[in-house]
Parts: sequence; C-alpha cells; structure tokens
Amino acid sequence: MTAEELGKLMKSGQAPVLLDVRSGSEFNSGHISGAIHAPLTNVLKATSVASKNKQDLLVLICEHGPRAQLAKALLKWNGYKNIELLNGHMAHWRHSGRAVLKNQQ
Repeated sequence: MTAEELGKLMKSGQAPVLLDVRSGSEFNSGHISGAIHAPLTNVLKATSVASKNKQDLLVLICEHGPRAQLAKALLKWNGYKNIELLNGHMAHWRHSGRAVLKNQQ
C-alpha cells in the first residue's frame, strides 16, 4: 500500500489496522497516527487485540522492511488473510513530509 493510498483511507475515516513492528524506541521517536505498536516479538498478541476478524486489512509498518516481511509471514501462517506492507516503509513516510506522532519519554 502506498503512502498516498493510506493517507486517503485515513482521511476518509476508513483506515486499516496499522501495526508498527519496530522497536519501542523507534516507535516512540515517530509513528503514524493510529498505529498500534506491535513489535515483531509481540505481533501475534498485539494483532489479536487490535483485530478480532482475520479478514480485516492489516498494514504493517517497519523502518526499512525486513521485520514487516517476517511479521507478514507469521500473521499469514496464523490465518490472517488481508495483509499489506507500507511501500517505502516508515523511512519513506517520514522523508515524504507526512505527519508523525512522537511519544513523550
């Protein structure tokens, strides 16, 4: 899913479930509004809380992609059917000037 497609869905109120699989420090330093922190080591538990329907659209967010690829494989193996990766990942989102939220520490 492109950043543009995701932005349109978010503006229309039809945002998919956004799962940010980065580390806690990466997530706190800047994440997409509405994203759920679901580090790779906890992605199944976080996903089961965020989405009760395994047909829901899930968009996985990583810094550069490898963790999102692993999370996608793990989620598919556990029955989730509709999974996409954010094209260009968080690095592209940030570099394209899109808004990010930062957690206070």
